Amino acid sequence: MAAGSSGGSGQLRSKSEADSGFLGLRPTSVDPALRRRRRGPRNRKRGWRRLAQEPLGLEVDQFLEDVRLQERTSGGLVSEAPDEKLFFVDTGSKERELNKKRTRDQKRPLLLKKPLRVDLVLENTSKVPAPKDILAHQAPNAKKLKRKEQLWERLVKQGELPRDVRRAQARLLSPPVARAKPRPQDAVEQPFYDLWAKDNPLERPLAGQDTFFLEQTKKKGVKRPPRLYTKPSRVPAVEVTPAGASYNPTFEDHQTLLWEAHEVELQRQREAEKLERQLALPPAEQVATQESTFKEMCQGLLEESDGEGEPGEGQDGGPEVARDDTDGDAQASAMPALLTAVEKKTEQQRRREKAARMLRAQQASVRAARLRHQELFRLRGIKVQVAQRLAELARRREQRRAKRLAEADKPRRLGRLKYQAPDIDVQLSSELSDSLRTLKPEGNILRDRFKSFQKRNMIEPRERAKFKRKYKVKLVEKRAFREIQL
Repeated sequence: MAAGSSGGSGQLRSKSEADSGFLGLRPTSVDPALRRRRRGPRNRKRGWRRLAQEPLGLEVDQFLEDVRLQERTSGGLVSEAPDEKLFFVDTGSKERELNKKRTRDQKRPLLLKKPLRVDLVLENTSKVPAPKDILAHQAPNAKKLKRKEQLWERLVKQGELPRDVRRAQARLLSPPVARAKPRPQDAVEQPFYDLWAKDNPLERPLAGQDTFFLEQTKKKGVKRPPRLYTKPSRVPAVEVTPAGASYNPTFEDHQTLLWEAHEVELQRQREAEKLERQLALPPAEQVATQESTFKEMCQGLLEESDGEGEPGEGQDGGPEVARDDTDGDAQASAMPALLTAVEKKTEQQRRREKAARMLRAQQASVRAARLRHQELFRLRGIKVQVAQRLAELARRREQRRAKRLAEADKPRRLGRLKYQAPDIDVQLSSELSDSLRTLKPEGNILRDRFKSFQKRNMIEPRERAKFKRKYKVKLVEKRAFREIQL
């Protein structure tokens, strides 16, 4: 069994061993040169493959490949080509000297006749003709069309014509009348109407119907409010970049842009320093101690405790008795006033009060008439005051309008965050490049469009959402891992 298996394996590796020229390492291997060539059927695909790998088959393949290469490149076998096709006659240097002596105008017609290099590259260099497409010469339903032509030939002999031929003859007998094209003077005679007016011809079929029904049936669009036709900001959608930010700026433009960026950084630094000063701790001598904190907490309590002991001094009778006497006098003076208020007035008192009221009213009317009379002499002053008031109102109105125009280009406060202007895209003098290949890109188109939406009041300023875990992370050690650690 072992010998057979080794012999089978030797037969399978006979081809590779014969190609290599070395003996095998097995005891049963023999010299490939002494091995007898295996015979087999040649009318099978397996026989073709075996013959293709033998030396004779390889030579045949190389010969056929050489023949196909010559047919592609030269259109046939080189051995059969005539001498005129393989060689050319050297006429000497006369033509080359003649080409050198020619001027540019003399060479131009020759250059126009010479094909371009791009056309030569795109030409088909293969000399083998393309295979004939048999399907291109076949017509679908050829037999049916042939029988139809034979039928019409018989009908023509009988005096009948096809329908398309009869229509063509009728068209020749009575040609159609050409329509007159509208001219400019004819267009003037057409009635004009306002497209947005209520009585235009397009909306007459919809007149008298319910507006809600027309909107729901998509026969009439929803009327948009006027505020939708106004832009939220006058800032252009795409702002032009300063000249100093170009890839090859002038020295003045680049220095101007650098100065603007420097001013922005200085303002940012001032704000940071101001915040540090506000949040800085006080000096050592002003630091609050425990004693000063206790004094501040007892700021109003010590004085009240000192005053509470004073009533103890009046127990002897001095101050307390004086206070009782003053209270008694106040009560005695208040009693007659209450009694007089309760008593009924007499007729004489009523008449006197009525006469006093009438006298006061008469004096007030006289005083008002005198003041009105005096106002006549103050007309010039009143006109001056009115003019000053109107001028002040006009000044305030103009100031409000100027402020409104100045703030029209500024972003509004749409949310809880303020609009933060983006950084200026600028390169230092040492970073400027003299070539577009080494140019360092600045800015981001997506960030620029996002900031433009915020500046034009189309979206509110936003900040990136912060990740916040809703639950506490719990670490669990698995039992298998715990057993390994033990």
